[in-house]
Parts: sequence; C-alpha cells; structure tokens
Amino acid sequence: MDLRQFGWNDFFWQQYVHGTPARVAAANRDRFVVWTEAGEMEAEPSGMLRYASPLWPAVGDWVLLREDGPVIERVLQRRTTLSRRQPGRVTSEQVMAANIDVLFIVTAIGLEYNPRRLERYLVVARESGARPVILLNKADLALATGFDLDALQMQARALAGDAPVFTLSAQTDPALDVLAAQLLPGETAALIGSSGVGKSTILNRLLGADRQRTSHVRAADDRGRHTTTTREMFLIEGGALLIDMPGLREVQLWADDKAIDAGFLDIQQLAAECRFRDCRHAGEPGCAVLQSGLDETRLANYHKMRRELDYLDRKDDPQLERQTKAKWKVIHKAMRNHSKGGPGS
Repeated sequence: MDLRQFGWNDFFWQQYVHGTPARVAAANRDRFVVWTEAGEMEAEPSGMLRYASPLWPAVGDWVLLREDGPVIERVLQRRTTLSRRQPGRVTSEQVMAANIDVLFIVTAIGLEYNPRRLERYLVVARESGARPVILLNKADLALATGFDLDALQMQARALAGDAPVFTLSAQTDPALDVLAAQLLPGETAALIGSSGVGKSTILNRLLGADRQRTSHVRAADDRGRHTTTTREMFLIEGGALLIDMPGLREVQLWADDKAIDAGFLDIQQLAAECRFRDCRHAGEPGCAVLQSGLDETRLANYHKMRRELDYLDRKDDPQLERQTKAKWKVIHKAMRNHSKGGPGS
C-alpha cells in the first residue's frame, strides 16, 4: 500500500523521526485499527502515550508505530481537528476525527430538519479547518411529509454562506456523483449528523456495498437509532477516504469567536451599524441587529453559542471565573435588596 493513498504528505513527513507511519482507520476507546504500507492491523497505545502524551489517537490521525510491533508511540500534529466539548459535566475536548479535508453535514428533509442545529454544525466545521458541505438528504420524502423542498433549499443556502448545498436521496438517486466530485484522490471527508439522517446509506452507496448497517426512523419524530457505533474510515472509489461517525445527540462547542463570527456573517455586518461598539444585541438602544427584523430564533442561537464560549473561557481562566462569580454575587445581592425594599428600590 502507498501511504499517499491515505493522505500522507509533506506536512506529516516533516514530523517523521523514526518508526512505522500509520493512519488510524478506526477508533473505539483504546482499541485502534491502523493502515500501514504493510497493510491493515490492530494497534495499541504505548504506556508513554497513554500517560504522558498531550494527543490521544483519533480516527484520521497519523501515528508512528514501534518498528518491532503494532504499538502506537506518537501521534503526529494534526492539519485539521473536528472537535466538540466532551458530553457531560467535564470541560474537555473530544476529538471526533482528525486530518479531514471536507466535512459533509448531513440532515434529512422532514421533521428532523432543524436550521438551528445546522448553524451549530457549520460553526463546528469552520472551527475544524475542513471545508463544510451541506447535504439535504431524503428529498424524495419532501412531498409526502408536506415540506416545501424549494423553501428548505433556499433557507439552507442562506445559512451556509460560501458552503455548497446539495439536495439528494441516498436511497433512490441512481448515482451520487455530486459527492464524489467534492473529493480528490487522497483527500479525507467525514459524515456528521444526527441518527437516522442517512449517513450510513450514503456511505454504502459510495462504497457500492452494504458495509454499514442502516435502520428506519421513528414516524413520530423522524429520529433514528445509533446504527453506527464506531468511528471508521473507508477508501472509496476514486481514491478518496470517507469517515463515518455515530449519530450525534448533542454538539457542544469547542471553538473560538472567529468560528461563530464566520457562521453568522449577517449579524456581524449588522453589528457594524449598532450605536455602541460593544453592543451585545440584547436590548441596547440603537441596536441595528434587533432593528433589522432578523429571525429571533437565529439570534437566540447566536447568543446561546456565545454563552457556551464564555463558559469555556471562564473554565480555562480561573481568575476570570472568580471575577464572574463575584460580579453575579453583587448582582444577586442587589436584586434581593430591591425585592425587600432596600436602598435604591
């Protein structure tokens, strides 16, 4: 096997020291399948990697194995990183995939379609460094479910900015050439979306074989079961690589301000006309954003993501966390005094 088939290039070659280069093709906790020039094999992390490395292998990563066996000694620096905040109360990064060039954001036409979730996926995609591509799947069901296909396409394109939007039906389309055209040989793409939107069906069609199990969605809410349980990479016809991932119930941000700004360019453009330069678009006088008639749910989603980033900043900066707590302590105390008829009430 030629490593260049799997995306090996000068960026990774410059990091090479010694050992056997390999790409992580599947990851499930501390179990990994890797591709090397000698073929596919299972590998395990070394003790040093497990306890001292700042990087833990993720699907798509390039790693160096020991020359005498399939043990991962080192994870090479990533070109791009698809991440979210770890689900639950822990404030840490969860790397979902690494070194991807294109992120296919898959949503289904029907009850599952949610423009606010689409906005979130676009922020995650732009933060990753990959090119976002929106796929509106199950177009054949639009008429039966009472959805206006043209209106949904227009809305998705308005949200997407410069990201392309394609409408398709993975079950019935005679070919999915439009997707293959988005990839070059040696490039890596990933499929992201909720359960039941058709990611595994798309993968199976591109592979020309039923490699991933699929299932029907519930009629009541269009939700699907998790049929994909492991993040796994496949080599598809034409020489590109495609990563399939389990459906996501939630995507909490692991991003910065620039990624959100890129996903809400309309708000950034309107904000330039606000009376106050530090306007938060939350009721201030002379706010051009509020006066524009912008969709209230879009603005609310923008504020929600901003609050998530503020939370991450506070957790990363203990001093800021203390200052924020002290600020709200003063505010709550003033509110209590006001309700009791105290000074200034």
